[in-house]
Amino acid sequence: MRIPRKPIANNSNRRQNLEQAVLALEDGTIFEGVSYGAPVRRTGEVVFNTAMTGYQEIFTDPSYCGQIVVLTYPQIGNYGANQPDCEASAPHIEGLVAREISPIASNWRADDKAEHFLAKHGIPVIANVDTRKLVRHLRERGAMRGVIGIGDADRGELVQAARSAQSMAGQNLLSRVTTERSYEWTQGVEPVSASDGAGGREAAQFHVVAYDYGIKRNILRHLVQIGSRVTVVPAGTSSEDVLALKPDGVFLSNGPGDPEPLERQSSEVRKLVGKTPVFGICLGHQILGLAFGGKTYKLKFGHHGANHPVLNKGTGKVEITSQNHGFCVDPDSLRDSDVEITHVNLNDGTVEGLRHRNEPVFCVQYHPEAAPGPHDSHYLFHEFAAVMKDHQRRHAALTGRASGGGR
Repeated sequence: MRIPRKPIANNSNRRQNLEQAVLALEDGTIFEGVSYGAPVRRTGEVVFNTAMTGYQEIFTDPSYCGQIVVLTYPQIGNYGANQPDCEASAPHIEGLVAREISPIASNWRADDKAEHFLAKHGIPVIANVDTRKLVRHLRERGAMRGVIGIGDADRGELVQAARSAQSMAGQNLLSRVTTERSYEWTQGVEPVSASDGAGGREAAQFHVVAYDYGIKRNILRHLVQIGSRVTVVPAGTSSEDVLALKPDGVFLSNGPGDPEPLERQSSEVRKLVGKTPVFGICLGHQILGLAFGGKTYKLKFGHHGANHPVLNKGTGKVEITSQNHGFCVDPDSLRDSDVEITHVNLNDGTVEGLRHRNEPVFCVQYHPEAAPGPHDSHYLFHEFAAVMKDHQRRHAALTGRASGGGR
């Protein structure tokens, strides 16, 4: 049933008094526009996302911590913002760059405007930018450091600030996004319309411990949906403490930054292999790659969008996937390991999935939970459930033999 909401005021004259804004890149390129968000300066790696919808999920995805996001879709904010669509408690982008901010927020679920939502959380927004020119520049030169300045800022000083900012390569950003203490998550997938194919929620039969490297809420919803009681733990939790919770499976989440500095995380994950099923997504996939002895490298401008084709080598099927990463696992570094490549990106051939040859451990680089994006890859959560169920049976059989049962 439709829930009545308070109408959102639309001020058609608000464009008259907008303050000037500037995006300065480290290579000296300047893009001018106007400010719609918080009147603050923010620095970050400038990347672009090609999704046509789901801007609020992008704003609040912790994987974007440290990044200024350029949205290629030309009009942003036309359906407003609402709390249920948040992937975290607050936005994690450093700033937003858009071609146009819609003067109208038209959606029955909206309780705020997109730019107001960002402004309240201290996030600057620069609009009226030629985003096609900007994206072409980033594709040619690669993702680079940038600064959003508001008002009559000195262009040369902004460029110097961009050049002096820390590079994304080498950054460990987990402390900025992970939970400080463990907690339980119980909410499943909530359909927003009669046509939403969320599927039924399974009765709880598994206990999943999820490492929070910057976890999205829709991942947690899907873990609950397959029949899991979910305990979320901080990124620095030891493998001993995780195993003490007696999980039926361990989940490794998405997150921001460079995976290579995460030696502690890869070391703890390595200790879990062979003791419990493990499923990783995005940064979790990269950490598993490192745990298996592999290496990672930085992509030129990353994969950020909701339309990336991925080949499932096992089935031969192509999945259209949602992606958000700037680093990849190097396939050559895993040639002598115990893992096999299960999925590859059809645009550039990069590694999109791995599986251990002998243990119930697998991972994907893309986002099967979407939010935003297509639902082609939801089956991976059900594969995780099947792996956990098989592990439960094997454990019960071993326990029975050890106690003399079945004789």
